[in-house]
Amino acid sequence: MSRISKDQVNHVANLARLEFDEEQTEKFTKQLDDIINLAELLNEVDTTNVEPTSHVLDIRNVLREDKAEPGLPQEEVLKNAPDKKDGQIRVPSIIE
Repeated sequence: MSRISKDQVNHVANLARLEFDEEQTEKFTKQLDDIINLAELLNEVDTTNVEPTSHVLDIRNVLREDKAEPGLPQEEVLKNAPDKKDGQIRVPSIIE
């Protein structure tokens, strides 16, 4: 039993601005139905004692605490600037 129809495939193709001929529509309908069948097989797996996770690996947030720190001195920042004026970096104008 097919869980997806040719009309549904054509509708999604239209939304994605794709054009399929009849052969391609048949092919994608079959492929998408196979994918849906495979996903439904996962519903049969016994997960009674399996703890829910959001990721398969044990990943933790490794970012540092967000706290304000002093920046570089102005002279340090400007020493490598190719063009500077009045303590600021000059860049080419992009607005006419």
